[in-house]
Amino acid sequence: MRTRFILINTSHAGNVGAAARALKVMGFDDLVLVAPRWPDVLEREETIQRASGAADVLRQARIVATLDEALDGVTYLCATAMTPRDFGPPSVAPREHFAALAASGHSVGFLFGSERFGMSNDDVYRCHAALTIPTAPGYGSLNLAAAIQVIAYEWRTALGGFAVAAGGARPAALADAPAVGGMLQHWEQALVEIGFLDPAAPKKLMPRLNQLFNRAQLTVEEIHILRGVAKAMSQAAGAARR
Repeated sequence: MRTRFILINTSHAGNVGAAARALKVMGFDDLVLVAPRWPDVLEREETIQRASGAADVLRQARIVATLDEALDGVTYLCATAMTPRDFGPPSVAPREHFAALAASGHSVGFLFGSERFGMSNDDVYRCHAALTIPTAPGYGSLNLAAAIQVIAYEWRTALGGFAVAAGGARPAALADAPAVGGMLQHWEQALVEIGFLDPAAPKKLMPRLNQLFNRAQLTVEEIHILRGVAKAMSQAAGAARR
């Protein structure tokens, strides 16, 4: 589905770079700037530094003079405006709205205003919906790049998202019942040798240890460790008797 992110009158070069990075992370690359403060903003050092690996998005980004040029091919336009406008489009939360929009077949544009002045009423009126990111009551101020990241994430999620890459160590093999039983016999012997367990009156110590180790879901390696502990206890008891 064609998706375009449009920034109007952007005044900070770093935000353009950060926007490119936000888009690339979510798999988008169509970035259009409408009359930015710096005509060479795509080549400025701060822009490139903040892009942090998204130089390809910057290279294909376009700068245009008017919003009409930026909207070429866009069939559904979303404003990002926290303040509702009289006679403007309905204010909607991104997640709920995107669920239906993702299946519509539209070429979607997301419109972001300048850092200093936000979006003009005229620009908002051109949009089909005004996206409002739910924030804490009393403080809804989002940095431009942060707002782009939130919208890009929610839109990517609505389109199907990306699979979470498997990571971390492979799960260790669990010890089977005979291995646990053998380890318990080893521990019982060691506990007797150090005087902790009275074989004439064992009570329920070993069944309780059995349940404890069952709950622990011991791995084969952990069984080896526990047998090593039991062996060390027996050796210490033997040395003490000599």
